[in-house]
Formats: sequence, structure tokens, C-alpha cells
Amino acid sequence: MSDVAPRVICFGEALVDRLGPIGGDPSRVSADLCDDHLGGAPANVACAIKRLGTQSAFVGRLGTDRIGKSFESLFFNRGVNTSAIQYDSERPSRIVLVRRDEFGERSFQGFSGDSGKGYADQAIEINELLETFPPLLERASWLQIGTIPLANKASSLSLKKAITLALRKGLLLAVDINWRPTFWDEKSSPDSPPSPQEVATMMPFLNQASLLKLAAEEAEWVFATKDPVQISSLLPKNPFVIVTNGADLLSWCFADYSGSMDAFQVDVIDTTGAGDSFLAGLLHQLCINPSLLRVDSKPYSIDALKSALRFANACGAWVCRGAGAIDPQPSSIEINKFLKNMI
Repeated sequence: MSDVAPRVICFGEALVDRLGPIGGDPSRVSADLCDDHLGGAPANVACAIKRLGTQSAFVGRLGTDRIGKSFESLFFNRGVNTSAIQYDSERPSRIVLVRRDEFGERSFQGFSGDSGKGYADQAIEINELLETFPPLLERASWLQIGTIPLANKASSLSLKKAITLALRKGLLLAVDINWRPTFWDEKSSPDSPPSPQEVATMMPFLNQASLLKLAAEEAEWVFATKDPVQISSLLPKNPFVIVTNGADLLSWCFADYSGSMDAFQVDVIDTTGAGDSFLAGLLHQLCINPSLLRVDSKPYSIDALKSALRFANACGAWVCRGAGAIDPQPSSIEINKFLKNMI
């Protein structure tokens, strides 16, 4: 276990992405024909940030099973702080069934491993959190979350408490909407938009964000626009907003500055974790240079902000070149070399 004080704390799910064969249905083929990878958006971000060179922590709940032990080993080897991880002897770690089309694009089809009591990530326990979470806040700058914990009562209550404690300590909140309908209702279609009630559940958390990352379709569903300038203006903290769109144009807005950026073109094997790697790259850059968030500082370098976004963009593209969300994650050295070759 790493107990190094983190700069970024990632709260939420750690799970296995079971990738079906290209064009195949992972729920209908033998597990031997699938490819299992450790994942879960907050776990992906925690590992990616540490790989880039910024201290991170993961906060969540795992089963006392093979998957839980695999995450123990992964986090230890990456140097991710695990002091606030919880373990559940009754509920298993979750396996997510991921379908991939011929272009490597994926959809989440359901889950495997439930014994009737749900999954460990649904049951993050608030009393245990109150003991292990506050010490992480002493030197941290960011709390990074997604919306999946909001789908269950226990994890939702724990997330709310974590945000309250973090904001009270002066941390900034980074939110990736990461809409996954099957986590809210396993019978729903992977392409289903959030209902008005589900959007209403998300909004109190979006209202507290200093940084918001969302996909173009998520932007349309939640805000009825994919314009980051409009989205930022709709939220009380006027956050830094990034709207991603797969291999297409990325757009962004921060304070009075906005713009767009082409995605890097790479040979895609699997897009799982690309957005998480992008977010990790951006948070890493903001930890290195926190003045990027202080637009009142003079002179303000818009070029430095664009450079940070370009670095993050490269991190997202890099991960698409390998299978799974965590194994292909780059180091800062690799990304800097990649960017030099793109000049």
C-alpha cells in the first residue's frame, strides 16, 4: 500500500472490463474468447495520473475476490495511495461486459458476477469513509468523480460526504459525467439517454464542479447543447468545460477563453479509457501549473493552457492504441516524445 499524500483523489468504481471479440457479444461467447482488463473510470484516472508522475489516491470498494486482489497488486505497482479503499466480503467486484464494433468503439452491455447482493462498488460505506478519507485531503488539490456512484443509495451518500469534506478543505472538484445507463438500470439500452430525474440527480454535483468533462452526446442530453461556452454559463461556478467527441473535434471553454482542437489520428485497437486518460493528462498538467486556473494572474498564458489541453489530448489518443484502459497508459516522457513527433 502506498501512503504518499496525493494531489488528486479519485472516487468511485474499480471493476473489470470484459472485452468481447470484435463484433461479438461478450454475454453470448465463452469468457475464454473475451479479454479481461482492470478498469473503472476513477481507477483508470488514478492509475493514469500516477503513471504521468502526479501522486494520486483511489477511494472505492472492492470485493475480497480475485479481482480485488488484482487491483491491490495494480495499485501497489503503480504507487497509487490505497489507504481509503474498502473491502466487501459479501459483494463481488463488478465485471462489465463490453461490446466492440469493427472500429474499436465500445458499448457497455451489462454485468457478470452478481450473487444476488449487488456489487462492492455500490456499497461504499460512509462510516468507514469518515475514518479513512479526511487524511487524504491534507495536501490534495483535486477530487475527481463520475456520476456512477449516484446510481445507488450507499455509494451516493458516501460521494456526497466526500465532496462536502473535500470542498471544505479547499479542493477543487473535477467531474466526468461518464453516463452509463446500465449502471442505473441493468435492463436499459446502452444507448439510452438519462431521464429528467437522473439529470436532476446529477445537477447538484455538476453545480459544484470547477472542471467538467463530458462527451458531445452527454452534453446534448444534459444541457441541450454541446457548446462548452453555453454549458459553462449555465453552471454557478462557470467551470472549465471540455466536450470530447471521439476521433472528432474537441472543444473547450475556460473563463473568457474558448477554442477547439483536432483529435490525434492513431490506429485504434480499443477506445476504452481514452476519456479517462485525457482527464488524467489534464489534471496532471493543472497540478504541475495551477496558475492555469487563475485567469486573473497577469500575464495569463493562453498558449500554456492550449499546451496542457494538447498534452491531455495526446494521452487520450495514446490509450486507444492498446487493449483495455490501464495497461496502455503512457508516461509523461512517452507523451512528450509523441508530441515532438507531431510537430
